[in-house]
Amino acid sequence: MAGHPEASAEQSAMRRAVALAARGLGSTSPNPVVGCVVLARDGSTVGEGWHQRAGGPHAEVHALAEAGDDAVGGTAVVTLEPCDHTGRTGPCSSALVDAGISRVVYAVPDPTGAAAGGAARLSAAGVDVSCGLLAEEAVEVNAAWLTSVRRSTPYVTWKYAATLDGRSAAADGTSRWITSAASRADVHRLRAESDAVLVGSGTLRADDPHLAVRGVDGAVQPLRVVLDTEAVLGSGARILDGAAPTLVAVASDAATGHLPDGTDVLRLPRSDDGRGLALHPLLTALYARGVRSALLEGGPTLAGAFVAADAVDRVVGYLAPVLLGDGPPALAGAGITTLTQALRLHVTGTVRLGPDVRVTAVPGGTAPPPVPGAGATSRPAAQDRRN
Repeated sequence: MAGHPEASAEQSAMRRAVALAARGLGSTSPNPVVGCVVLARDGSTVGEGWHQRAGGPHAEVHALAEAGDDAVGGTAVVTLEPCDHTGRTGPCSSALVDAGISRVVYAVPDPTGAAAGGAARLSAAGVDVSCGLLAEEAVEVNAAWLTSVRRSTPYVTWKYAATLDGRSAAADGTSRWITSAASRADVHRLRAESDAVLVGSGTLRADDPHLAVRGVDGAVQPLRVVLDTEAVLGSGARILDGAAPTLVAVASDAATGHLPDGTDVLRLPRSDDGRGLALHPLLTALYARGVRSALLEGGPTLAGAFVAADAVDRVVGYLAPVLLGDGPPALAGAGITTLTQALRLHVTGTVRLGPDVRVTAVPGGTAPPPVPGAGATSRPAAQDRRN
């Protein structure tokens, strides 16, 4: 259509919108991260925005406010289909029409029942609508939300630190610090991008971890979750210090009278072997609390339980150029006894962090979150979309 920005301008704008969306990681749940760029008639950028907090203005509203009258006749480039419902904020489809936008380019259709339909509403109002530009990049930045709303459980990232020979600690149990300060700072970034951080009672006893985010400006503190089957948590544990919300998951028959008043306790059934907690009820309960992304920071036993339960969506390993030769492995008890049972991973990224290497991988048999919309037969409930 005459007067539209060149395709290269729209592509650059979408790449910028994806980068903007990433700024909302860890602070928008249970809503998605979304970025928006508004282009004027001549293809120049006149407005930018991203969804910053659940309940706050959406990305499109921020971008339109910055664009002002320059939005008239322009193009809105958005990472996710503009919403078409009224929750705590109004529908973005109406905001775009009211602003005089003549074209909307979005990367990924909205997979939820309540908010989808923005594209149809825009088309009915005479707006030219296009879908699919840089969809894979937009899916990647929103992988946790897209995955979680599809199956109603959080997207789980297992993070670990290890030596090159795969040890998570020395034979005497010492583990501070295997990796460098650069790697540890990156872990705080991962925490800041997550809704919850999970550890087990073994890590709690060995390290007394704090699990709050440090050194990340504007970070929303994630929910600190300790899987403490027998409720052995002491009242002086650092995780109970109030710096961030904390949830203590215990067995349904565990005694918790010794825990400090006001402790948030989640009672769960025991696992089939009786030695831990059933993980799928845990994940379902976390999803009900608004958790869409969870960072698993537990030791080898808890990590093995999650792998055995097919409950790991992504692995982030920090490998230090160190050899120990003995000590606990990074992963244990995953139920893998022969090579044919090995969980094959697909490496999606490698980064140098000081002397260390960060490797990011996903299960090889797991397809990336699909671009929603085509062929969808079911949709999550309305609360799983922006409101």
